Amino acid sequence: MSILTQNVESRILEKWNSNPMLKPFIAKVTVNIGVGAESDRLPKAMKVLEELTGAKPVPRKAKKTIKDFGIKKGDNIAVVVTLRRGKAIEFLRKVFETIGYRVRESSFDDYGNVSIGVKEHIHMPGVRYDPEIGVFGMDVAITIERPGYRVMRRKRARSRVPRRHRVNKLEAMVLLKQLFGVEIVSE
Repeated sequence: MSILTQNVESRILEKWNSNPMLKPFIAKVTVNIGVGAESDRLPKAMKVLEELTGAKPVPRKAKKTIKDFGIKKGDNIAVVVTLRRGKAIEFLRKVFETIGYRVRESSFDDYGNVSIGVKEHIHMPGVRYDPEIGVFGMDVAITIERPGYRVMRRKRARSRVPRRHRVNKLEAMVLLKQLFGVEIVSE
């Protein structure tokens, strides 16, 4: 049974309606494809990520050497794209359609962030299999914030966001259910 009951959901929605500064939003979506040791798969992963998101991917370097996997410090081993606003929402619609609008309860952390895995990119709507490129899996991380989080990042008069203003697990679940019709599944 999910911890997101009708009573809890209605209380959260009532709280959001009473104060617009409490209603969270999707701040960014980070999409990551890891390819492991530097090889010919990295440019292919960059091409796939650019086609799926419409944004230019950035390669990521290994932080340390792992001899068993053939990875040296400084090698490019992954590609990442960060999406915001409309592009993020549009991409999330494709992702949720791919995974069947079902997200596990364990995918949410205590601060309202969500991490989802897509096993094969060819299952996304509008994507065709290309034998030249192959098949890639990806990690999708959704960051959910409230208005006012800018105080953590601004240069002047930086401050911390108190716990009472941070997004919690239940609120993140309600937001995804409201925006995308996602069903939260318990283990």
